[in-house]
Amino acid sequence: MTPRLGAVAVLLALACAGCTSAAEPAEPAVHSTATAALPTSAGELEELLLDDVPSGLPRVADDELDPPAGEKGADDVAAYAEDAAHQEEVLGQYGYQRGWERFWRGDGALTTVFVDQFDDPAGAATYAEDLARNDAEFYGGQLDRSPAGLPGDCVLMTVEQPDPGHGMDGPAVFAWCGRGVFTVSVAAVRPGVEDARAEVATVVAEQLDRLPAP
Repeated sequence: MTPRLGAVAVLLALACAGCTSAAEPAEPAVHSTATAALPTSAGELEELLLDDVPSGLPRVADDELDPPAGEKGADDVAAYAEDAAHQEEVLGQYGYQRGWERFWRGDGALTTVFVDQFDDPAGAATYAEDLARNDAEFYGGQLDRSPAGLPGDCVLMTVEQPDPGHGMDGPAVFAWCGRGVFTVSVAAVRPGVEDARAEVATVVAEQLDRLPAP
């Protein structure tokens, strides 16, 4: 599958108004992952997405991106690939149901969160593994399948010197994690690797905590 996080390059090319000041944090929401039901619509999935990231970066409006962020169906995700029809068929084999994307950007930094929902945990796990493997090939990074500070079902990748053609302003860290029928993909671009990794680890933990327990 063609790497979906290639959309990072699109975001980095945008002029983001107000990126130099962090948005006011929202009141913390209370989530009961033990009893929450699985989403049955894109709107219900959206409610599970992080509203803010620990670094305080301003969120980028969905429609400032091309293609827009926000709600994603199988056809939207497949459109990132060169052969969209084939990729939509593959997503059907994974049992892809729906997804949601969010981006935060400011002062040369970028954080992205992608949450996708599948018919069953096997489809989510396979998707996460395939996405990690293909992104590693695309970005030229090494996968860490036992990353310190992340859950055991997460895979981490660090790209210390991104290819200029990928449009990233600095080192990037990516993580792909499964939680039941969900796949969580997080990426952070920062001037330094340690800052990027710290952001990814915290965002992963907070996003997984918002999802229903397997």
